[in-house]
Amino acid sequence: MTTFDFIIIGGGSAGCVLAERLSACGKYQVCLLEAGPKDSSNNIHVPLGVINLMRSKTLNWQYNSHAEPSQNQRQIFNPRGKTLGGSSSINAMLYVRGQKEDYDHWAALGNDLWSFEQVLPYFKGTQFQERGASEFHGTNGQLNVADSRSKLPVFDDFIQAAQNAGFKANDDFNGADQEGVGYYQLTQKDGQRFSAAKGFLTPNLARSNLTVLTDVSVTKLIIDNKRVTGVFYREKGKENNKLKQLHASKEVLLSAGAFNSPQLLMLSGIGPKEELAKHDIPLEHELPGVGQNLQDHVDVMVVNKHKRSDLLALRPKAAWWAIKDAMKFIGGKRGVLTSPVAEAGGFIKSEPDLSRPDLQLHFIPAAMDDHGRNFKMLTNYAVSLHVCLLRPKSRGSVTLYSGDINADPKIQLNMLDEIDDQQIMIKGLKRAREILARPPLAEKNGDEILPGQACQDDEAILEFLKEKCNTIYHPVGTCKMGNDEQAVVDQTLKVHGIEQLRVIDASVMPTLISGNTNAPTIMIAAKAADMILADYA
Repeated sequence: MTTFDFIIIGGGSAGCVLAERLSACGKYQVCLLEAGPKDSSNNIHVPLGVINLMRSKTLNWQYNSHAEPSQNQRQIFNPRGKTLGGSSSINAMLYVRGQKEDYDHWAALGNDLWSFEQVLPYFKGTQFQERGASEFHGTNGQLNVADSRSKLPVFDDFIQAAQNAGFKANDDFNGADQEGVGYYQLTQKDGQRFSAAKGFLTPNLARSNLTVLTDVSVTKLIIDNKRVTGVFYREKGKENNKLKQLHASKEVLLSAGAFNSPQLLMLSGIGPKEELAKHDIPLEHELPGVGQNLQDHVDVMVVNKHKRSDLLALRPKAAWWAIKDAMKFIGGKRGVLTSPVAEAGGFIKSEPDLSRPDLQLHFIPAAMDDHGRNFKMLTNYAVSLHVCLLRPKSRGSVTLYSGDINADPKIQLNMLDEIDDQQIMIKGLKRAREILARPPLAEKNGDEILPGQACQDDEAILEFLKEKCNTIYHPVGTCKMGNDEQAVVDQTLKVHGIEQLRVIDASVMPTLISGNTNAPTIMIAAKAADMILADYA
């Protein structure tokens, strides 16, 4: 087949949900195109494999930002999933929705279909909550949500230390109140990763009206008089590697993520006129907001040496413990191999008088640096506490290095560009230190590795932040929904000024939500699928 009703570009979290929802009724022919391979690697399905996935060039786009002026000209590492399931196949599997106020803010910006009241049914409807149904949770959806099966003793120590520092306990960050510390729930089932592909796509691959193509690179949208009628693509590894075409009788749905969706729009001639002219790309439709409004959670770690040996470390005692604990996976899918590494954490306030949390914590039973790629750091017995800013004011962009689809998008994060972001992150680092200084963690802590005891005043902390802050992998906003001059899609996610084209992924978020972005992206796709089906009912 070369003609389908719907063509979906990108087999990530949004694409998998769209493929399932649009093919379920049997009325439409649906084609899903994914640039990466099938999700067959054991590193995907065994949760602790997330450590290896950070280094995989096959399953991870491994983008780096352009030199960042606000961060001492460093290039910031941006891992993104390149396989069925997208980033839900390489992430830490944390199931987090954000705060009610996040979605009500979207509505206040003119997107009244996206208030919390409007989106909660889609969070519940896509979820199978192992704890059972409730006001905030559902049990009829395809995405399995479970409690952690690898609750190492040091995680309990962290939760107790945080409470001793004055932060309350919370056993459900997706309930009535997000604030507090505890264990995250995970997109796992029976101790294994449960990605968007596993939940929505894999069970339905036998549908006669669903075609899934992997290892195919979409090079350009086919546009005829401001109407998208199909796509050009190439198949990886084919001898002739000829450019091929597919046609869509109804719509093309762009779900390539916050970096690749704006990149493909611009390569197809949709975007800021000046940017396209730089690369000799013929202008099909001027849309200045494409690639603008990039937001991500800026994150830093405090790392302390620690006297426990049941930690993730390149040391003999730790290795022997890990081998013994790994045997629990063989017998009952439990133990350290089921760990996403970051299953304890929480949401806290940088100042007690704030109305809601503005910081997120992820606690790691290892010495972390450079996204876990610094092996020298792992020779320490240590613990690390991530702290990230939930609602940054800083804005970046995605533009082009060239008109070649094989070139990486030009990512400029601009994290810490705003003084307010700097000030809150200074407070956040201090809050992290307060927690690590409380028992029972403090009783086994040794020297602070990062930032180190010499880093104490605000000026020194800010310099440390510029040198060590990173992303925690939640890019959004580059094709934002709305009706202002920077908006790319309307609230039904149709691209302004172009027919038969929608963008459906995290790039449409007008502002960053207060937490991990995978569950919200799945929600967005489920809600968008209902909008599409209603249009063609």
